[in-house]
Amino acid sequence: MTPPSCVIVGGGGHARVVIDTLRASGDASPYAVLDRNAQLWGKDVDGVPVLGGDDLLRELLGRGVTRFAIGVGGVGDNGPRRRLFDLALAQGFRPVTAKHPTAVCSPAAEVGDGSLLAPLAIVNAGATVGRNVIVNSGAIVEHDCLVGDHVHLATGATLAATVRVGTGAHVGAGATVRQGLTIGEGAIVGAGAVVVADVAPGVIVVGVPARELRR
Repeated sequence: MTPPSCVIVGGGGHARVVIDTLRASGDASPYAVLDRNAQLWGKDVDGVPVLGGDDLLRELLGRGVTRFAIGVGGVGDNGPRRRLFDLALAQGFRPVTAKHPTAVCSPAAEVGDGSLLAPLAIVNAGATVGRNVIVNSGAIVEHDCLVGDHVHLATGATLAATVRVGTGAHVGAGATVRQGLTIGEGAIVGAGAVVVADVAPGVIVVGVPARELRR
């Protein structure tokens, strides 16, 4: 079966990971990249042409491109990813859920629409991953975790069992969250942090053990 054509919304560095994952998995065929940065127009991202801005979404839909993936990562602020995701949905596109062939996802886990399991990511039994989530390279979501929509689990982040992560939160590269804890909506866990207590919504925590930086 021929994979569906897919537009990559956002041409940042993360778009390269998305394109690579789609090509390796066959989940969709990258057709074009859209980005509001006019300096990228007419160029390409790993061989996928950057045609223009988000205003071309409707035109691409008319060409028969019906699927989309978000090519913008999140470094502490997942708001732009969320806005682009909602924009593409509103235009009538369907999100691609992409899993790199080296990622491991239990059949007893659930992964929401538009999420990306990057190379060597692990999602274990009983875990639930929401929509538009990045489980980045080497990140681990242990059994019975609940990860909300629009979350970014950065490279090498580890959620031990039964962790709850609220909508739009960010868990930084190499961070570890102890079992049974809750990371609140929009919270940020700094790179390398070790979280041993619940993190309130909107709070930034850093260090070992993780402590609040600011509200």
